[in-house]
Amino acid sequence: MTKECWKPGNMVYPLPAVMVSCGHTEDEHNIITIAWTGTVNTNPAMVYISVRKERHSYDIIKRTGDFVINLTTEDLAFATDWCGVRSGRKFDKFKEMKLTKEEAKVVKSPLIKESPINIECVVKDIVELGSHDMFVAEVVNINYDTKYIDPNTDEFSLAAARPIVYSHGKYFSLGKKIGKFGYSVEKKKK
Repeated sequence: MTKECWKPGNMVYPLPAVMVSCGHTEDEHNIITIAWTGTVNTNPAMVYISVRKERHSYDIIKRTGDFVINLTTEDLAFATDWCGVRSGRKFDKFKEMKLTKEEAKVVKSPLIKESPINIECVVKDIVELGSHDMFVAEVVNINYDTKYIDPNTDEFSLAAARPIVYSHGKYFSLGKKIGKFGYSVEKKKK
């Protein structure tokens, strides 16, 4: 095996491709597509999104202090991409993509009804990093579509929701399950 070097860059792929909804009033509701997102803490549950300052949603989230991470699916792939390349300054993304606003239980930003999981978040810190600022947020509520509950296990079936991920400018669906946490050290049943 021979390895070469590239210039420094982001190579932690794939990443979830999510739609983040924000805004407290009908006229400011917006959706921004984010791939720079993830978990930062377990207890309390905390996540982050990184947003460029020039993006329309940046000022909305900074001012309102909350947002919703809406997981995306194969069925939402077109809307996910469209909401990432069009500006909320010019388009009502909910209307254009025929997405349904749903009232959140804790935050004031709307949920996207078509998303299988909506993660309600309250901003706790904004970290200035360079090209993006990172909004570190506490998860205050999770909404899920009950049609994805596996009746055999009573667990949420992410595979049934058919989530998508982002890698180097492309969207992909996830493949088959190959294991679970701790399977490498599980004792075999005799």
